[in-house]
Order: sequence, then C-alpha cells, then structure tokens
Amino acid sequence: MAAQRTNTPRPLSSSHSPYRITPLSAFLAIIGVYSVGTVVWQTLHLGAGGGSTHVSDVLTQTKDAFIRPGSNNGRTSVANDGSWMATSTIDGDNADSGGGVLDSVLGSFSIMAASGGDPHSNDSVTGSIIPINLSVNYLQVIDKAPGAPPEPIMSQSATSARVAEDFLPMVSPDEVVFRWAFQARKGANHKDTQEISAYRIIVRQFGNPSNVAWDTNKVNVPVMPDSVSWGSVTQPVAGHIYEWKVFVWDAAGASSSSSWKKFAVGPQSSEAWEGKWIVHPDDMDTFDNAKQGSKDECKLWKMRRPLPIFRGRISSDKISGVKEIASALLVVSGLGSFRASFDGVPLSTSGPIDPPFTDYSKRVMYRGFDLTPFFQNGGGQADHTIGVTMGSGWWDHRPVSGMAKPKLLPRGPQTTIAQVIITDKSGHTHVIGQSGSGNDWQVTRGHIRESDLFTGEIVDLKRHEDLDGWDTPAHQQLKENSKIVWTTPVEYRTDVTAQRRHDALAKRAGAYRDEDNRGPVWEEIKGYAAPIGRLEPSDIPPILPMERIEPEEVRSLTNGRWLVDFGKSVSGTLYFSEGLAEPIVKDTYPRAHGYAGTEDGESFFTVVYGESLDMTTGDINRVLVAGMGLHDGGPRHVSASEGAQDNTPCFPNDHDHILTQRDVYVYSGEAKHRFATARQSHFTTHAFRFAEVCCIATPPSGVYALAYRTAMLEWGSFDSSNVLLNGGYELVKNAMKSNLLSVQSDCPHREKLPYGGDLVASSPAAMHMFDMSAFYRKTIRDWIDGQWKSGAYTETSIWQDLNDYAGIGKGAGETVWASAPPVLTVRHMQHYADKDLLSETLSGHIRWLTFLNKEFDRGLEQRGYDKELKGYEGDGTGLSDWLALRTKDTWLTHTAFYMASARAVAYIARKLESDVHEKKGMSLAKSLESKISSFYSKKPDWDFPEGHGYATPGPELGLFTRIVPADKRCAVLKNWFKRPGSVWPGDEERLFLNEVDEEDLEDMVRTGELVRESDGKLYMGWSQWQGFNEGILAMRYSLKTLSEFGFHNVALRKATGIGFGTPEYMLRHNATTMWESWWRSEDLYSRNHPMLGAMAEWMSSSVAGISHHPRTTGGRTMLFSPLFPKSAAMLEYASSEQGTPVGDYAIAWRFEDLPENKNQYNSAVVKIRIRLMIPPTAKGVLELPLHSNPKKFKKTTITISKSTQIPDIEAARTESRLKCSRRRRKRLGFPFSWEYDKDRKKWYRLESGKSIGTPCESFLFNVLPVQASWSGHADMTDHALQGKETILNAGIYEIVISNWQLEREVEGRGRLGDLPEYFRDASLDEIGPYCQDQKTGQWDVEDATHLI
Repeated sequence: MAAQRTNTPRPLSSSHSPYRITPLSAFLAIIGVYSVGTVVWQTLHLGAGGGSTHVSDVLTQTKDAFIRPGSNNGRTSVANDGSWMATSTIDGDNADSGGGVLDSVLGSFSIMAASGGDPHSNDSVTGSIIPINLSVNYLQVIDKAPGAPPEPIMSQSATSARVAEDFLPMVSPDEVVFRWAFQARKGANHKDTQEISAYRIIVRQFGNPSNVAWDTNKVNVPVMPDSVSWGSVTQPVAGHIYEWKVFVWDAAGASSSSSWKKFAVGPQSSEAWEGKWIVHPDDMDTFDNAKQGSKDECKLWKMRRPLPIFRGRISSDKISGVKEIASALLVVSGLGSFRASFDGVPLSTSGPIDPPFTDYSKRVMYRGFDLTPFFQNGGGQADHTIGVTMGSGWWDHRPVSGMAKPKLLPRGPQTTIAQVIITDKSGHTHVIGQSGSGNDWQVTRGHIRESDLFTGEIVDLKRHEDLDGWDTPAHQQLKENSKIVWTTPVEYRTDVTAQRRHDALAKRAGAYRDEDNRGPVWEEIKGYAAPIGRLEPSDIPPILPMERIEPEEVRSLTNGRWLVDFGKSVSGTLYFSEGLAEPIVKDTYPRAHGYAGTEDGESFFTVVYGESLDMTTGDINRVLVAGMGLHDGGPRHVSASEGAQDNTPCFPNDHDHILTQRDVYVYSGEAKHRFATARQSHFTTHAFRFAEVCCIATPPSGVYALAYRTAMLEWGSFDSSNVLLNGGYELVKNAMKSNLLSVQSDCPHREKLPYGGDLVASSPAAMHMFDMSAFYRKTIRDWIDGQWKSGAYTETSIWQDLNDYAGIGKGAGETVWASAPPVLTVRHMQHYADKDLLSETLSGHIRWLTFLNKEFDRGLEQRGYDKELKGYEGDGTGLSDWLALRTKDTWLTHTAFYMASARAVAYIARKLESDVHEKKGMSLAKSLESKISSFYSKKPDWDFPEGHGYATPGPELGLFTRIVPADKRCAVLKNWFKRPGSVWPGDEERLFLNEVDEEDLEDMVRTGELVRESDGKLYMGWSQWQGFNEGILAMRYSLKTLSEFGFHNVALRKATGIGFGTPEYMLRHNATTMWESWWRSEDLYSRNHPMLGAMAEWMSSSVAGISHHPRTTGGRTMLFSPLFPKSAAMLEYASSEQGTPVGDYAIAWRFEDLPENKNQYNSAVVKIRIRLMIPPTAKGVLELPLHSNPKKFKKTTITISKSTQIPDIEAARTESRLKCSRRRRKRLGFPFSWEYDKDRKKWYRLESGKSIGTPCESFLFNVLPVQASWSGHADMTDHALQGKETILNAGIYEIVISNWQLEREVEGRGRLGDLPEYFRDASLDEIGPYCQDQKTGQWDVEDATHLI
C-alpha cells in the first residue's frame, strides 16, 4: 500500500485535536426520542441534616454515618425455624447493629411443582426490588457460553439428549453460601428500594420439586446480609442436584422473587469418592524408573503420545434397581486437561485448561454435569457410556523450560477420575459408573497426537474418523476394529508423597528451615509421578469461549499461505465451521509450516498464530509470542543468535528454531473431503490477532476466532469523549481478557504464569472490570498452598524458581511480588465482603509477617543494602517498579510492601475483631512508616538520602499510601512537580527514526514528540507530565495521587499524552492490547500484558468518578467523586458502570452550553450535568471538587434532584449499546497508524480509522431527556463548598452545576519539562484539605484503597 501524507498529529489541548469527538448535536437529536411522560418525577423528600436543611434526608453530612464496626461476618446464619441468628455488619445502612431474634416467622408455604412456580402468595413482581445474579459460593449457572461454537458433528449412534448448561456450580456439603444482587423494578417508587425488610430462601430437590430441602421462611432483617449460609439443622446431601430461589421484601413490605437456579453437591472429601484415578498402563510405566532405565524424559514423554481417551460403560442392570430417578450427576476430573462426554454428546464447551491451574499435588478441582436428561424417556433402562478425552494441560506438557519452568510443576501421566451419582425421588443416592480397577472402564490412544499449552495441538483426523461413536453405548462393536485397541486402565500410583515433594522443592529453593535441611533433594524425585492432591469442587467458573470473532481481512501471502486478521488480539483458537479444504502438498513449506511427524500417505494442514507481523517479512512475528521465550531472534537475530535453540532438550524439530504457537491437522490415507471434519484445537490456547493458514489454494471460509477466558461476569465499563482515554482503557481490558485463564497471567503465550507483582499492580483494574470474587479467592488459596514452612510467600503462586535473587532470600519471592496474598485479601474484602476468606487466610499472612520480621533486615543486608542506606543510589537488588523508564527505588518498594503486609494483617484482624493481631500489625506498620520517613523526609523531594529526586516510585507512593507526614505533604507535592522527562535511546526507536521521511520527523519535532539534543540528533523522549515513565506500581500511585490531591488536570495530561511512553504510542503501532513495556519491541517484550493496566481503574474512579469507598466492604457504599478537566478541549464527557455484589452502580457527566467556537473551550462558563445510579439497599457518597478553592466557585450553584420512580434502565442500556455499536462500525476511534514498507524500508503514516477508542455516551443520558421534570432541585452549594460528603440512598440522581468556569490547561516547560506553574505558585499551599488539614491523609486501619 502506498504511503499516504496527512496532517500532523496535534496534542489534545488543541481545539482541532483529531482525538476529540463532539457528540452534543447527536445527543440533542437522540433525547427527543424519549417521552417525558414515561417516568413520573415527584418532589424530593427533604429532611433533617447537620448543615443545610434543604438537602434531602438521604443526604448526610456525617462522614462515618454509613460505617460501623460489627460483630459478625456480614453473613446471616439461619436456623430451620427461620429465626435470624446474628446481625450482619455491612457498611452502608443507617440501621442499628443490634442482634437478637426479630419479627415472628411466617409458616412454610407450599411449593408448586412447576420449575418456575412461585411458592409465595404475593405476585413475584409486585415488589420494588428484584433479586438477580444468584450465586452459590460465588458461582453462577452458565447456560451457554456467549462465544460457544455450533454443536459439533455427532456420531449417528449419539443420543439426542443434551445437558442444560455449560457450567453447573458444584459445592461441598460443608460449604454452601448463597449470595445475590439487586435491581430496581421499572416503575418502582424510589423510597421502596432503599432497603430490604426481609428475605426468604427455598432450596428444593431438582427433579422432585415437592421435596423442599431447606426453607428459611421469611426472615426479617434490619440490614440485608452479604451472604446466607445453609442452616445447621439440615445438611445438603452429596450427589444431589438442587435448585433454589430467593424472595425479598422491599421497604414497603412487597415481595419479588428470582427465578430458580441450580447447583449440585459433590462428595465431602477425596476419601468419599468411590471412583479412582485411572491411567493407561503404558503411560504409567513411563514413570517406573525400574522399567525405563536411562531413557530421557523427552523420549518418555513421546511414549505417552497420542494422548489417551477413556470410556466407562454403565450397564442398564446397574440402574434397574433405582425407582423414580430424580436426577443424575456426573462428577469428573482429569489431569492434564479433560473434556467429558456422555452417550456421544459433549457436556461443555470448556476444555483448554480444565481443571483449573493449581498445584495439582495439593488440590485438584472437579466438575459436575447434570445428566438427568440422559436418564429420562427410557434412559433409565438403557446402557450408557461416559467418555473422557485428555489433553496435556499443565500436567504433562512437553519437557521444555525457558522463562517458565514447567518441569518444576507436578507431573504425571494423563489420568481421570469419574463417577455418576443417581438420586431417586426419595432422596437416596446410588453411585454407578465409577472409574477404577475392576470396573467397566477402557482406555486407548485417541485422535490428539500432541497437546501443549505452548506449542499447540496436533489432531489426527483419520483417527478421529475411526473412533466415531467411541463414547456411545454402541462402542462394543469397535472391539472388532483392528485399528482401535482398547485396554484396561490401571490405577494411578506414585512413590512420592506430597510432603516429600514439597520438602524437595523447598530445599532447591533455599526455603527450608534449619530443622528441614536433611530433606530429599529434587533430583531424587523428579522422575517419579507426582502425588495427586485432594479433590475439591471447582471454585471458579471454567474457561469458556466468551466471544466469536469474524475476520476483518483474509489475504494471500502467496504459496498457498493465507493471513487471517481478526482485528484485535485474543487468547483462544481458530474454529473452522466448514472444515478445511484439501491441502497442497509441497516439497518445501513456508517457515514453521512444515510438519516432521508425517508418515507415508499423510497430508497435513497448519495454523500458526501471532499478535503482530514481522516488519521485515510481513509474516507473523513468531518471536514475540515464542513459548517460554525460546527462539533464535527471528529474521534479524537481534535478541538471540541463529541456532540459539539447537541444543534445547525436546525442542520441536519442525518449529524452525522458534517455539511456535501452532496447530496441525493430519489425515492419513485417501478419502473425499478428508479435512471437512476439522473444527478446532481443544486443549491449548494461543495469543493472536493474526493466523497463518497453510497450505491451501483458496482462502479459508467459515473461519472465526474463539476467544477463551475464565467465564466470570464482566461488570465494569468506561467511556468518554476522548479517544485516547477510551483507547487506553480498551488496551487494558483486551489484555486482561487474554490473561484470565484460571490464573491471572503475565502474558498469554510466553510464560502464562501468575506473578504476584502483576496482581498487585493490576488487580484494582481487574476488579473494576470483572467479578473477580471466585477467581481471586482461588488465587489467594493458590498462594497459601505454595507457602513455605518458613512462612515465606513465593513470587508466583506455584513456585517456578524465577527471580528469587531479587527477594530477601530463604525462598521468598521479591517482596512486592510475594506480598500479593495479603494485599489481595484486603482488596477482596473491600469488594466482596468475604470474612470467611479472612478467617481462612489470616494465619498464613501472619506467618509471612513473622518471616519478614525475622529475615527482612538480614536479607537486605545480604543483598547489598546498608542499614543507613549509605552508598544507595537506587536500582538495588529487586524488581520494584518493574519496567519503569527511571531509576527504580528498590529499597523503598521492599520496605513499603513489608509495611503493606503489616497493614493487611491489621486490617484483617480488625474485621475479625482480633485486637491482639490488629495492634501488632498496626504497631509494625507504624514503625516501618517511621523508618521510611526517617530516611526520605530529610529532603524536600522525599527521596532516599543520596537520591536526586529522580527514582520511582517516590513521592507518588509516599503520598498515596499516606506515609508522607501531614506537615510535609505540600513541600513534597511542590518538589514532585520539578521532575522533568528525558530522552530515550531505545534500539527500535532509533531504527524507526532512521527509517522515517524527513518531513514526518519535522512534524514530530513540532508536536514535541522528538527533541534535538546538543549532538544534533533527534531522540524520542519520555515525559513526566505529558506521558508515562512509571512502571507497573507508580503508574497507579501517580495518577491516583494527582487526582486525589487536586491535580486531576495533570493526571489527564499524562494519560492523554502522545508519542513515546503513552498508550497513544501503542495505538499508533496498531496495538489492541496493552504492551509489557513503554518501548516498542519486535523480538522480546510481550504486546499482550495487563501489568501496566492500573490506569483503567483510575479512568473509572477519577475521570468518570466512581469507585469503592475506601472503608466499605462488599461494594455496599460507593464513592462518587467526578473530577473535571480545566478545559473542555481535553474532555467533554465521561461515564462508568461498576458492578458489585449488591448491584450495578453508574455515573455519567458532561459539559453543557459549550460555545460553538471551540477556541472558547478554555474560557467559557458552562454547565455540568451529572447523573448517578445506586442499586437497591446500597449507598453512595458524593464528593464534588469545589472545596479546594472556594473563591473560584463563588458564582457556582449546585442543585440535586432525584427520581421518585425507577425508569426503564434495561431499555436505556440496550439503546446505548446499539448506538455505540453503530459508531464502532463507523470506526470513529483512533485515526491512524504507522506502517512499515518493507520494500522501501520506510515507515509511513496511514490515515485509517479504527473502532478502538470510539467515544460513546452513557445509558444514563438515555433514561430521560434533559427537559424532564426532575423533582426537588435541592440546593447543595454550601454543602459542597464546605467539602462535606453527601450520603445518597438507592435511586437515580441528577446534579447540575451551573456557572462552571473553564480554564486554559497548564502548559509547563514542554513535553520533557517540569511544571513551574505549580512549584513556584504560593497558592499551592492553599490546596486542601490535604495541605490545610493535618489529620487527613493518615492511613486508617479500615482504608483498603490506600493500603499500598
């Protein structure tokens, strides 16, 4: 494509910015659609309050009105008589926290037989509050994955029965916890949604609805509990499938109910299973050292290929004695990964990593499937077959190590365990079909020749064809097929105990205590099959196809090779809905498309995956996505020499020296349409935007991408008028989606590992975007499983011997990374109010703190740190603010996260009412704060003694975490603004500048993207105040601190900067996911990495203005604190939605009455309209940014109004989504990209609009037109000017700020300069309350936000 000249890109402060879209005229046209008469608005109910008597009774001036210490877990335990046994302790209600039995309990209602029947005498929709999002142990039923492919081709012998859901929650009998959220019913009176007066839960046996297993009856409550546990009088029965529903009574006493939802109960423990782990006998022998002798592990691994398939026969006589089957439940697991089928029907679309990634020697999760439909309509008198197809997963991967070291993971042959539990209508259970010796199970080699998470899958289509019907009751005829040899499996065996394995790893890690020094060494046990841990029901949703994406483009790369572009990077695989065409047989195949495993008469078809294209060849850049970082540098060999992997053990000999993401489809023999049945790989995921399909004469048809991730609810969003903010947010969200595959990984291709530092940095963004309640609970448990006896936590949840040099020794990970478990536990409590998790993990966190007390100082000294920091100049041993462009202050982050661990213990102890541990934790945290301050407060720039005000993180960490003493905050702020940027001499950036036309270079000089140094050369530079130089930690601290401390305009400048060190720089190079580094890498650093993603949460919390209140738990109280730019040229509107366990909150604001002349966007007087939505029973705290400078706002007035009836929120949401979808199809997002002409060896700018970054407005401005009769319009000007928090109850609000003065943005001294306007201006001392109020800014033990 020819180069295309365009206008020079301009910074956003320009009124002609190409990134800013003005939707006002479109909006005014839209609002006319809505009728004012659709919603009734009445006078705002005004009541008493501390200051302004004309503010609503839902507006409270007392900061702590909604926060009370309590005496229980925020959970209600209900006895079978329905009495309320304990008072919940939930933030956000005005009710007293007294306990005791409340109102008398109503008697039981009869249960209607129909599944959807309502057992309550009131109509189920008369109440104002509707219970939604029902979960058991945080798990919700998933009927069908949103990206599920069409049903696969079934064998003619397969049954017509189908499972009803893709995921059925499984629980243990001893832990059944019910939770649900709320939404307001359309047309409801807002007063009735303020609180729940009572609830009722009914649990009944599935398949026998008249059998009520548990009924709370009506429970009157002053405050709705966060959760309700199954009562203690009756217990759930293992093997039963239940369905449950909940009724809630609103403030007026009217009730509504949910629909029925299912869950199942599994065996109480591993010992309660009748099934046994079974293995192909030949596979088990490969771990018998006596039989295998000196064979290396690669040969042994290949002997276990193709991967096995298992089947278990259930004869009709095993069922004939069961009368009146109510339900049938299959419980099953498999290592590495498994896919279950029954009578020839796949039971779920999951499979890439199932069970979830854990330390399989500690715990293994199992799934449950409702087989009831298979036993109906005569199925109770027929034979049945259980099928289990195996993949390698994390259990039996190719024995290759690099950046990741999977050899250190538990390892063994593919194995499965299964049983079916039949429940009759009397409630009795019968176990049939259990795996184990002597039972009717068989095993053979399946159609998957190889399966690996890093290298992909090899599928034998002929074998698949020969195995047709293998998992159906007609399988007996296959015994006569000489091509398929079935054998009897053996039970799994090992000579290594879990303790012995753990001790050997501890010794290798240097994590043993003195008394453990005589333990086994790793070499003694590594050749044995690993022990298998305890069986537990899966505590997170499975990995499912969450999106199906059609190609944006398919183009020929010549020679039978086709490039498919899906427009954005995902983690998943290709799906061929029409199969594959006949491949072309070649003498020489394009790179990485040869297959060395072919035999005579075999043809093959290959798919190579990648995120980007190699700039020198136009092919997929395989180096950037090379598994475990194993490659030879690619065509340019910059980062590695040619042949670098020639001696890597077990490296595939047909990957052309780069461990490649690749799938291969093979067919042996001659037949028509040989590849027509090819569909997808099942037990691997690839990170890709592009896929090369080879080799066929015509382009592939019917192909699309399946994007996989753990199927938690996506509940957070952000939109604005600024393309760069939106684009940055999308980069983070797309990267996050790609890295949520049972663990939160660093990247979805190279390592795929859960790093603690990544979690610390990006978990706030993840919890904003997704319901991470179950996912992060599992994550914390993973770390607890991996904790050493000494108390040390590791860098990754499953120890991988990575970067231990950067920690304090004795097996501890780098302190930031290893502190992830306690930090994440606090954040989990703030978001999900799970006190059971606090109780479960506190002892582990105390052990970690005890370890730090003993080893921290000694460890730092051994790493070269002087006690008084003499000679310390930053960049000591440690990872710190990883991949920052400045010097990293490693001592500060080590010590600050030690402090954070102490704070976390104090926080958890406070919630659990453990005064002793709270005092110890706070005392230690205070002493560490003092230690840091004693070094850093000696200098006005808050730096280490020999520092130069340059390292990161620095002032931003001290201010955000409230370490900086109150009397020094203003001086620290002033000196922080003295920091300049610097030039960047990176390799790819230098090459870029050498290959750009002179005219383009001059354009970039004019916009400040390039600077000419004294040597006359041009350099890219990173900015302190118009871009980012921070790493994964200081990114959050800098943005949040600037916005919280009154400099939101500077934070906006950083996030919307252009050029190197900004999200814009990534977007201009065609990024669709966040990069690992600020610099461009063609051969090393990942381009799908969410660890720099903290800015996404800041966009929601500060730009839009919604976040969890620092002291809330479970999302009961949200902070609405919208901050506005100085100039409308920066931003005209913003909005965000935030899901919580209580329900959905939302905020939207926009400037109105903007002048037609955009040159006046820096000086006009305008109006700001804000709309808020708070779900039933919840609270909001409103803060408006006026109190910092009352003189400036002396003409400003503020009114607040409230809806007295609830409008049709879902209709408004639907309309907004449709409008946004239309805008995205028009590609109104980021407007250009830099492309490389490999023939001219020149970069050129291509004007080509993209969907990423497209501005869209909130549904809240679709609810009602501006002219609607908002009632009340209570004046709250004085209230806001005094800096008082305003407490809001559930409902929809409108705040109008009139006479708002727009201003010119602060310029500073250029892109690389400092901000003299702030450090020279005496008025900075007046910015409050942070400089005026000496009490604010001290960390409070219940403040989860500023923990670290």
